[in-house]
Amino acid sequence: MMRQFGSMTMRLCLLILAAGIVLASCGSSTSSTGTSSTTSSSTTSNTSGSVNATPTTASMPGSVVVKVATISLNGQSTAILTDTQGKTLYYFTPDTPTQSACTGGCASTWPPLLFQGSGSPQSASPLPGKLSVVHDAHGQQVAYNGHLLYRYAGDTAPGQAHGNGIGGRWFVATPSLSVLATPTPGGSQYKY
Repeated sequence: MMRQFGSMTMRLCLLILAAGIVLASCGSSTSSTGTSSTTSSSTTSNTSGSVNATPTTASMPGSVVVKVATISLNGQSTAILTDTQGKTLYYFTPDTPTQSACTGGCASTWPPLLFQGSGSPQSASPLPGKLSVVHDAHGQQVAYNGHLLYRYAGDTAPGQAHGNGIGGRWFVATPSLSVLATPTPGGSQYKY
């Protein structure tokens, strides 16, 4: 009887854990393939505790909203874009340059990077691409080379990239991110 109760408790815990993973990935059943750690002397902690599900609003003097940091991503040292607190920024492949495909519960897990400053958003370091603002359902969302930028609620400390690869549609934004072309009416932005 005791062994049966322990087995049922274990199954219930595994079921709850699986449901949490599914919810954290906006309904996707694929888990992250990226691993990360910071290259500074601080260590990256595991994801634990509560997650911040509010949009990141950037309103620093001089309109700086993005920084560049170097982390270990998939075993390689990689330059990435972060918000001003050092949290990793992501892009979502279903987005277009003018509209977010991440709304409702998705935006709770993937808070958009919003711009509250005047003028244009800036980077603390020179970037090869262009930062811009897109007026969408979230407000004034920051974009890099046409890709709308988000944080992942599962990243609890700077240097983490737990959201990379989730669902095969969420990826870490890097300074070398290519320009996202605006889809043409009746056509696809992808060349098949």
